[in-house]
Amino acid sequence: MKEWLRHILPLLLAVLLPAGMLRAQDNGVFKSDAFSQSYADPSDTLGRDSTDAAFTFKEYFGGMTHRRDARIGVMFAGSTVFLGGQQIYNHQAWKVPVACGAMAAGAGAGLYYRHRWKAEDNKDFQHMSNWFFAGAGLAYWATLMDGVYNYKKEIRGQAGKATLYSLLLPGLGQAYNGEFWKIPIYYGCLITSTNLLITNHTNYKRFKRIHNEASDTETDYTGPIAGETALYYRNVYRRYRDYSAVAVLGFYLLQVIDANVFAYMQDFELDDNIAMQVSPAVIDSQYALSGNPSGGHLSLPGQGGVGIRLGITF
Repeated sequence: MKEWLRHILPLLLAVLLPAGMLRAQDNGVFKSDAFSQSYADPSDTLGRDSTDAAFTFKEYFGGMTHRRDARIGVMFAGSTVFLGGQQIYNHQAWKVPVACGAMAAGAGAGLYYRHRWKAEDNKDFQHMSNWFFAGAGLAYWATLMDGVYNYKKEIRGQAGKATLYSLLLPGLGQAYNGEFWKIPIYYGCLITSTNLLITNHTNYKRFKRIHNEASDTETDYTGPIAGETALYYRNVYRRYRDYSAVAVLGFYLLQVIDANVFAYMQDFELDDNIAMQVSPAVIDSQYALSGNPSGGHLSLPGQGGVGIRLGITF
């Protein structure tokens, strides 16, 4: 085996090293086909490459007036402020007054019961106010989700749509990509980190309260935990709480990125057949390797060189 390697390795180096050096100085005559496959249509500004460029008001309002096509990312970003733009772009303008009415009703009722709660100090009014505010927020979220769902429904595998799905509801982008097995993994990570966040925050508040009570000079603290001990655990759980918050945000962003990347990769062709092609090649380079009688390795500018091209297809 060692004898075989001793003979084959110099041969491989003799083929690959010159080819690599010559490729760096290639002026266009010697072209490689290894990365010539295109995985996205350059003319497709609406489907897969819909989150690449920045938001522009010209594109957003041009899409709303149906004067031009607009990307899903632009329409989504604009509709977070100018609500209903997605529905207008999707030719479903009748949904705009419904959505706005639902949000206005929820917000108005929430403010009304919030005022009554402040005036009468009735906890029932506080709960009702919170529920109405939550309903207004749900209507806002549903409007954005509806706009994403109805955008170019005839086009499958849109990376922008997968990204926004996961942004609005964790795991939905994976479902859109057909990767259902990832959903319990991400939800397990999110639920675990969220539970740790809540637990650590609860303990942080507990030891903070104990430390404040122990540090209060106007009261006689008789608790079982000393003030310095409470201060130590308060700082510990505050740090753990911050770590848990970072974990929640990290897993959330990870599933958004995952949905985007694998939506792009759906067109990536994988083949079990691996082939290697070796062929002679003539390189017209500014600096081509050649056998120089003077002992040098670089020829004069404009001279060509003969080499071997090694191509691997997989």
